[in-house]
Formats: sequence, structure tokens, C-alpha cells
Amino acid sequence: MAQAIVFYISGHGFGHASRSIEVINAILAQRPETRVGVRTSAPRWLFDLTVKGKVTYSTLECDTGVVQADALTLDEADSIRRAAAFHSDLVTRAASETRALRELGAGLIVGDIPPLAFAVGASAGIPSIGLGNFTWDWIYADYPRVRLAPSLLPAIRGAYAKASMALRLPMSGGFESFSNVRDIPFVARHAHRTREEVCKLLKIPADKPIVLSSFGGFGLTSIDTDVLSKFKKYTVLQTTMTPAARVKKDTPAAERKGSLVTINEEAMYNNIGIRYEDLVGAAEAVVTKPGYGIVSECIANDAAVLYTPRGHFPEYDVLLDEMPKYLRSALIGHDDLLAGKWEGALDKLLAQPKVKKKPETNGAEVAADILLKALDKPPKKPRGRPKAKV
Repeated sequence: MAQAIVFYISGHGFGHASRSIEVINAILAQRPETRVGVRTSAPRWLFDLTVKGKVTYSTLECDTGVVQADALTLDEADSIRRAAAFHSDLVTRAASETRALRELGAGLIVGDIPPLAFAVGASAGIPSIGLGNFTWDWIYADYPRVRLAPSLLPAIRGAYAKASMALRLPMSGGFESFSNVRDIPFVARHAHRTREEVCKLLKIPADKPIVLSSFGGFGLTSIDTDVLSKFKKYTVLQTTMTPAARVKKDTPAAERKGSLVTINEEAMYNNIGIRYEDLVGAAEAVVTKPGYGIVSECIANDAAVLYTPRGHFPEYDVLLDEMPKYLRSALIGHDDLLAGKWEGALDKLLAQPKVKKKPETNGAEVAADILLKALDKPPKKPRGRPKAKV
């Protein structure tokens, strides 16, 4: 039986999972018989709804990421505390994964981008490849409290150093610990439905610009949605984040209140065949906190970004520097964001000229090709002792 590719995916938000899923889909499109395992704390429903094929999913906390109350509020002290506790036992955690890998028939490990993935690869003697736009040591090194956990950064960097390769995405930071780094294009989901199809299937008007409110896995419940529902010039889409149960066939995918449309993601996928990237593609603008996943999808689907600060997360500064190269973007403060005072900022954002040259956004296909070649590569034979001369 052919060996499997096993993905270890950070459960921090939805961005790591969504781009890994895009790579998994590219692998399965290129070679449908490939066996794929997933080890993550990202929710299973996200994989059930978006993977275009079969994967073996199992729940595992791969890292601790950063501790967040919501999409805009993080706790630096608790982030360092939890990360230090988790990574202090990395060798034991890696060794305990041996049985799971054997059951999955692992021949290659991919990490996006928990250090555990590469510690596991070294422990099991399986090649491992990183995928991401930042590394966790780079994130934590920017937090002053990391000095209270002196073993944290060395543990993370030591694990990263065990990787066979890292596939580095644009808008990146870190990666100094990887000895073999290869740059690839953006990994991004592309819309497969036209704007007209999305409007028809969701039963929303097509004569006004569409704005998508997107705040990832942590969500943001404090926006004044009554104000959004009274917009005159824009239709605002928001999605329910976590489906509580399997929806019935007659469950409506969208409920409309004035200019605000609330979409049940599970009903959207299962009942009318729209995917999240189709919403991005239909939107003239996305209101969000900057993260690699949503920014890359806006780049791929030509949507403008109205962004708000997301707290002390080093990736934010990199994205702010890089976004103007690739798309129209503008800042909205927390007060105006939460009060629903978006219309003026959206008017100015959409008046900006579009970026003329789009970057390559086929990173999923590029990564899939690299990973499948790595999987096919025969394992290195252990060196035996030289024969004694007679």
C-alpha cells in the first residue's frame, strides 16, 4: 500500500487549516488515490465541508498558538505561558505520535507550522516539510515575556531545524532555523461561482456592492449589526462560524435583515453549493483583521480589504507593509468598526485604483507537486559498517 502524507496543522484560527486544505485538495486533484492524514485541533467540520476528497482526520493539539478572547484581543502573557508548557515536553509528545503515524502509514509529514511536526518526523525517521508564512519562534520572540521562558525559543528552533525543507509563502517572517527553504507563490482559494450566481443562490440583490465581514475562527460578536442592516449603498454578508449540528436539506442558507445577510456556512456548502471563497469572489470589499488566509484570498479574487488592528501579533506589521503591493487596502479603527460606521471608509477604499499586476496565486498546486515528489522519493538506506579488510 502506498504511503500517506500526514499533515500537522496549527489550530490557531482558521488560516492554517484553510491553506493546508487547499494544498490537500491540490494533492487529491493531481493524484486522487493519495492517502492523507490530518492531525489538528482545528474543527473537523471545516475539513468535512471543504476537503474535496477523503482524509483521515484526528484531533490533536499540535501547538498553542496565541491565546485570544476574540479576533482582535490576545493575551501575550498567557500565550507565552502555554507555549512554554507545551514545548517543554516536545520530545515526549513526538515519541507518543509513533503509533498514530504507523496506523496512518505515514511516508511524509507536512507541518503548518507547529514545531511538533518536525520533532515527530525526527523521532519516527520520516521526512518532514514545513509550510507557512511565519514561524512560532518569530512570533514569540517579539513578546517581552518570552524572557521568562528561556527554553521556549531554543525548543522551537531545534524542532524546526529537523525539517527536511520549508515551503515559504509570501508576506513571511522567521524561517531562519530551517536549513532548506524554498519560496512558493500564494496559497489561496479561488472562487468557482460568479458574483451573479452567488447573488441568485443566496437570494440577495445584485445591484449593490457586496461587503463580506470576515473575522476567522475566533469571531467578533461585538459589531453593531443593527447599523449594518440599515446600510443604503452596500449589502453586508456575515457567516455563522461553527455549525452546531448537521443542517437539513430545507434549512435556508441565508437570512436577510435589511442590508445584512447572515449565512449558515454548513447550509451554504451542503444545500446550495457555495463555498467561502465564492463569497470573497462576489465581494467588492472584505472587512477583516489582517491574516494571511483572508488577505491571500482577497488577492486571488480581486477584493479590496478594509482592515482593523489585531493586537500585538508580528505578522500584522508584515501584512501592512506588503498589502499595498497586491490589493486595495485601508484602515478602520476599532471604534468605527464595532459601531458599524463602515460606509465612508468603504467609499474611499473602493475609489482607490486597482493594482495592475497580480501575483501568482497557484501555490497550492506548486506545493502539491513538491510534496508528491518528496513522497515518491525512496527513503535513504541506513549506512552499514564498512567491511573489514582481509
